Amino acid sequence: MADTGSFLPYGKHCIEDDDIEAVAETLRSDFLTTGPKVDAFERRLAEITGAKHAIAVSNGTAALHLAAMALDLGPGDFVVVPTLTFLATANAARYVGAEVIFADVDPKTGLLTPDTLADALERGGGDVRAVFPVHLNGQTADMAALTATQGAGDLPFVEDSCHALGGKQATTSGTPAPVGSCADSAMTVFSLHPVKVVAMGEGGAITTNDDQIHDRIKRLRNIGMTRDPDTFQLAAQAFDEAGAANPWYYEMPELGFNYRASAIHCALGLSQLAKLDRFVAARNQLLARYRSGLTALSPLVEPLPVTSNLETGWHLCVVHIDFKAADTDRATVMNMLRENSVGTQVHYLPVHRQPYYQDRYGELSLPGADAYYESVLTLPLYVGMNDQDVDRVVRALGEALGL
Repeated sequence: MADTGSFLPYGKHCIEDDDIEAVAETLRSDFLTTGPKVDAFERRLAEITGAKHAIAVSNGTAALHLAAMALDLGPGDFVVVPTLTFLATANAARYVGAEVIFADVDPKTGLLTPDTLADALERGGGDVRAVFPVHLNGQTADMAALTATQGAGDLPFVEDSCHALGGKQATTSGTPAPVGSCADSAMTVFSLHPVKVVAMGEGGAITTNDDQIHDRIKRLRNIGMTRDPDTFQLAAQAFDEAGAANPWYYEMPELGFNYRASAIHCALGLSQLAKLDRFVAARNQLLARYRSGLTALSPLVEPLPVTSNLETGWHLCVVHIDFKAADTDRATVMNMLRENSVGTQVHYLPVHRQPYYQDRYGELSLPGADAYYESVLTLPLYVGMNDQDVDRVVRALGEALGL
């Protein structure tokens, strides 16, 4: 057996003493939800991404749902979603009653491409109302090329960047911009789940440069409720005889959800954002170590191809494995690695192959996504690992493959 040590999960948060103190300070404060920590987190995320606005929400799924609501998507509308993603990207369209057009992806990177987008747009006909491209594993889809795809026209794009906080991407202007800048999209959504680069416990965020989208999402995350007198519709209820707003009054002009992020979560998120550059650099260094070490397992094991020379904030370490050539299967390899204290995962089973979506849309042929899924395995990658941990994973993987 390979040398074993402490168990290495595929992903893990990094919480330090200052994070704990930030949360404790908030617990001692007057605000456990809403309040100044939420505002401070939103301002800092907007500064980091270069977007005009950032809105903190309860999780990444809520962020996607609110984005779909902010675009007024609904029954009769279609949303293009790459099938290689977490369930929530597609589910967000269904939450508002819209239908999903699943797009194929590049079989090596798992990313939406102009060709696969064009195919999806053609299948959706004139009913496509939005595109939700997914930045996978930390690498970004080519937004400049996607938005220029024939048929995309003026469709709003919502970037699912739940894997990509801390990276930079090419833009149509030719100037690289931080992921989340919304240089080529209406909105960008993030997840701050514990396995992501920055952890809030549970948390998410939306960035946008559109004032109206910002204002509406802030209302929608709070039950759809407003206390702004300028927006009140029922004057007889809202104002006294002198025209002053009644101090207790609020209105709900449309249905919203309780998707707020608490001050406790935002205190942790704000503390973690201060470490974003360090966390990204640590992950990237570990990824480089993997790429070097995995050459010993070639051609059975190949790292993901790097899509560009821009700065990537790696979320996952994914490799392609030729299980057939190794005369084994993925479950056997994963079980052997677990016996050697190495945790792995698969990101992702294509969403179009889920029972709910097969029942709704039938069986689809998306060969790029199927090829990607059949060969990938996610190896441990998180802040707190060191070079020796990476080397141990590589040795254990080689043993599991009989090398």
